[in-house]
Amino acid sequence: MTQMSAPLAEDQMKEWSSEQSRLRGLVIQHDTEPWQQDPHFSGLKRVAGVDLSFIKGDDASACAQLVVLSYPQLEVLYEDSQMVALTAPYITGFLAFRETPFLLEALKRLQENKPGLMPQVVFVDGNGLLHYREFGIACHLGVLSGLPCVGVAKNLLNVEGLAKNEEHRSKIAALQKGGDSFPLTTSSGKVLGKALRSWDKSSKPVYVSIGHKISLDTAVKLTHSCCRYRVPEPIRQADIRSREYLRSHFPPADT
Repeated sequence: MTQMSAPLAEDQMKEWSSEQSRLRGLVIQHDTEPWQQDPHFSGLKRVAGVDLSFIKGDDASACAQLVVLSYPQLEVLYEDSQMVALTAPYITGFLAFRETPFLLEALKRLQENKPGLMPQVVFVDGNGLLHYREFGIACHLGVLSGLPCVGVAKNLLNVEGLAKNEEHRSKIAALQKGGDSFPLTTSSGKVLGKALRSWDKSSKPVYVSIGHKISLDTAVKLTHSCCRYRVPEPIRQADIRSREYLRSHFPPADT
């Protein structure tokens, strides 16, 4: 990971925290699109997933990936794999400043080259409101792109009293089938997201939170509808294709 001196890191964190607070006020936490109001999401035709994959041993070079899938068929309509050089350091809670610029560039390329394939919603491998300052990467990408975004994380972020304790594990065990969920309620009583059993065969949930321009209930229902496996297909395809790009362009050295 990119190293910084302690004073420089502290100054950077203050600047980024201030920017997150400013942008946080722009997050829209309710449904804004006609398709979101329909129980079957009629009118939704294109869903996107984004991801960054890294070369083993190199945390500054990554493949920034965008995929657009048809809905409800979940077939890949478009993919964009781009090698990028990350210059911002990795600091916990500030991942968006490291990765979002490259995801925005991918969306811009799509808008310029094939505007008819622009997604109507973007799934982000990470958190939205479920974040230390309630402004994770899904919120960041949503506000700056203007697109509805959903954050889907594979692991629970321990924030505001949320923890993978015995109570949390018992709630997970009580999820009987794909589509079942329970709210992630902080110690202050605020709901920051939901734990979702995303498909029948997975006992491990995913953690869904609002990114932008979508309600939590709609985000959870849409996530479930996009799952053929535990991880929603847009994110899964972005991950598969970015890793495949790295394997084909940067094959591991023989040992």
